[in-house]
Parts: sequence; structure tokens; C-alpha cells
Amino acid sequence: MGTDNLKNKAMTNMVWRFAERCGAQGVAFVVSIVLARLLGPTAYGTVALITVFTAILQVFVDSGMGNALIQKKDADQLDFSTVFYFNMGMCVVVYIILFAASPLIASFYGDSELTALTRVLGLTLIIAGLKGIQQAYVSRHLMFRKFFFSTLGGTIAAAVLGITMAYLGFGVWALVAQQVANTAIDTLILYFTVKWRPTREFSFERLKGLFSYGWKLLASSLLDTVYNNVRQLIIGKLYTSDDLAYYNQGKKVPYTVITNINTSIDSVLLPVMSNEQDNVEHVKNMTRRAIKTSTYIMAPMMMGIAFVAEPLISLLLTDKWLPCVPYLRIFCITYMFYPIHTANLNAIKGLGRSDLFLKLEIIKKIVGIAAILITMWHGVLVMAYSLLFTSVASQIINSWPNRKLLKYGYLQQLRDILPGIILAVAMGCCIYPIRLIGLPNLVTLCIQVACGIVFYVVVSKLLKLESYEYVMGMLKPFLKRFQRK
Repeated sequence: MGTDNLKNKAMTNMVWRFAERCGAQGVAFVVSIVLARLLGPTAYGTVALITVFTAILQVFVDSGMGNALIQKKDADQLDFSTVFYFNMGMCVVVYIILFAASPLIASFYGDSELTALTRVLGLTLIIAGLKGIQQAYVSRHLMFRKFFFSTLGGTIAAAVLGITMAYLGFGVWALVAQQVANTAIDTLILYFTVKWRPTREFSFERLKGLFSYGWKLLASSLLDTVYNNVRQLIIGKLYTSDDLAYYNQGKKVPYTVITNINTSIDSVLLPVMSNEQDNVEHVKNMTRRAIKTSTYIMAPMMMGIAFVAEPLISLLLTDKWLPCVPYLRIFCITYMFYPIHTANLNAIKGLGRSDLFLKLEIIKKIVGIAAILITMWHGVLVMAYSLLFTSVASQIINSWPNRKLLKYGYLQQLRDILPGIILAVAMGCCIYPIRLIGLPNLVTLCIQVACGIVFYVVVSKLLKLESYEYVMGMLKPFLKRFQRK
């Protein structure tokens, strides 16, 4: 495939992936606002306790084999069928483990209701196994339009179910039912829209070859998932459910935004880089472009949310959720740098260096666990602040191998993203004082958002920022097409 065709196909699929993420996350975000108003912090905190364990076990469902299928140059039907049966076996095993351990989880937190809640929510593990290979097939063949319909359909149907149950007084069960229904309907739609089906064939030899690449990603993902959830585990044990709910709700708003952009980039970059793995210069150019462009887009969003936090939370979730504001700001700063993580790690995976990927995860988690152990006794907010330190450390660690692999080190990457970050911070400082006027929250928020967008775009144009010119160049064909219609 020619470079221009590859670029166009990658961009088209990134747009579809972004549309899917925006649609699904947009609906999910509106639903979370409604449910947060109906249910309050305690119910959210209870579900957060369970999702710590389901998130960790979810790693075993994929086992890194999905990425192995995407990365393998000549993956065929036998490879996909082999991984499908292997993954389904893993799903059954991990669900049995969770089912048996659910009373222990309830005992650990001192809440007997968690036994039934854990067993029902754990069903998502088996359902996820059914769609895992379908997702890998879609990613490998850059068919992200399929994701759009399956994810949006599942999200909308689950939203109706969750809100209805919340209104009828089902409490925490409304959140559980919403999550299970979302995964189930998503899987069903994907089954009918993606024509791939497993055949009656299995190869231990193929499995061994794929596993030699995939187990390192499994170990890396397991480390990352355990580390990302261990704070919630500790908060749920040492502090209250409300504390955990405020921490998670502060994470949710910026995470909703970051997921839309980061997942779109992540899903498309790995298959495209894998196709170009023999051309290091092309991989370097894609990595650099991904870092510069996504940071330019993401930085004003994250800084904007951080600077309008009080009226945003008060308007969306009511004043009872205002204690989550400090956490929201911390996560905004942390997530603003995610493009560096995503692009660097995809370059390493795309070049087939899953061994380096695992080593990086081990080093990062040693640093992160040390930060948790030092801060866990000093309050939830101090634990959250430690994320700022580990974020910087992780950026340096993730970029380190690419000094040699791509000749593109961390200092070069910082120089590429600093213009967008400085401009985003300047924008935030300009719109923050608007809240001091004392207008209603909705009016304040509208003025801040409008002024922030105008400031960022106008100054970008006046300074002729390279990322601004690139983004506008990419948007022109879509704008012309829209105008013609």
C-alpha cells in the first residue's frame, strides 16, 4: 500500500474511531450525570470497589493475544480461530475464579451485598471474550466503521435500562445492569456486523508463536491494570466509599474526553505502524505527528476542564459532588500528557519489541508503587497528587527506547508539544477569572468555553503554530465535503 493511501486510510479510520468514541462516551457521560444525580456517591463507590477486580481479570481475557494478531504480518483464519478458542477458555477460568472469590471480596470490604454484585458484574468477562477477536479483526483490517454502530447501539440501549432501573429504585443494581447490558448488546451487534466467524481448527504451534509476543503484553497490561486500580483498592479499604466515589468522579470527566482522542489514535496507530515496521523513518514520522497533533488538540481540552471545574461540576452533578474538583484537576494535568505515552508505546509495539514494552512497564510500576506506599497514609488527595510525579517519570521512561529505535528522544518530544501546552495554560488563565463575576453556572460556563475556543484558535493562527496549520489542513477536505452537501 502506498504512503498516501495508507495515510488516507489511517485518517479515515481515525475519524470513524473518534466518532465512535465521541458518540459512545457522549451518551455514557450524559447517563453518568443522570445516574450520579439519582444515586449519589455511595452507590458509585460500591461499584468502584468491584470494578477493581473485574478490571484486573479482564486483562487475562485478552491475554495480549489480540495485539499479537494485529502485529503479526501474515495472521490468517487459523490464527484467529486458535486465539478465539484460547480466549474463551481463559474467560471461563477467570469467571470461575471471580465467582468463587466474591465472598472473600465482600468480607474484605465488610459488605455482604458485594457477593451477588460481583458475580453478576463478572459476567462481562465472559461476554468480552466473545467479542475480543472480533475487535482484533476490525483493528487489523482497519474497519472501524463497524465499531461505531456496535458501541453506540450498546451504549444507548444500556443507558435506557440503567436510567429506568435507577428511577424505579434499584440503586446500585442499576449501575451493574447498565454495564452488563452495554457489553452484551455491543457484542451482539458486532457479531452481526463483522462477518468473521471461528472455524473448527486449532493450532498449538500458532498459539505458541503468538503467545511468545502476546505474553509480554499480557504481563505489561496486568502490571498496568493492577497499578491503576491499586489506589482504588487502598482508598476503598482505608477510607470511605464516598472518598472513592469523589476520586473516581474526578477522574471520569477528563477520562471521558481523553478516551475519545487517545483510543482513536491508539487503535489506528498500532496496525498502521505494524504494516510499516520495516520502515523506521515512517514509524518515526507517524510517532512525531501523533504526539504533536494529539497534544495540540488535547491540551486545551484538559486545561479548559481544569479551569472551569467548579461551575462544571456544580452544574452537571450538583454541589454534593464538589469535593471531586481537586481530583478532576489532577487528572486533567496527568491525562494531558497521554499522547506521549500512547505514541511511544505504539511505536515500540509496532516494531515488534514487546520485550522492551514489558521492561518499561516493570520500571514504571516500581516507581509508581513506591509513590503509593509513601503517600497512602497521608490522605486520598495526597495519593492523587503523586500521580503528577509518576506521570512525568512515565513519560521519560516510555520515550527512552525511542532515542535509539527512532532517533526521537524525550527532549525532542517536549519541544514538539510545548507550544500547545503553554498556549493551553495561557487560555485557562484568561478564562478562569470569569467565574468571579458571579453569574449563574450555565452562563459562566458558556462564556468560558466560548472565550477559551476563540483565544486558542486566534492565537494559534497569529503565531502560525505548525500543529494548527496541520489540523486545519486535515479538516479542509471534510469541511468542503460538508459545504457541498
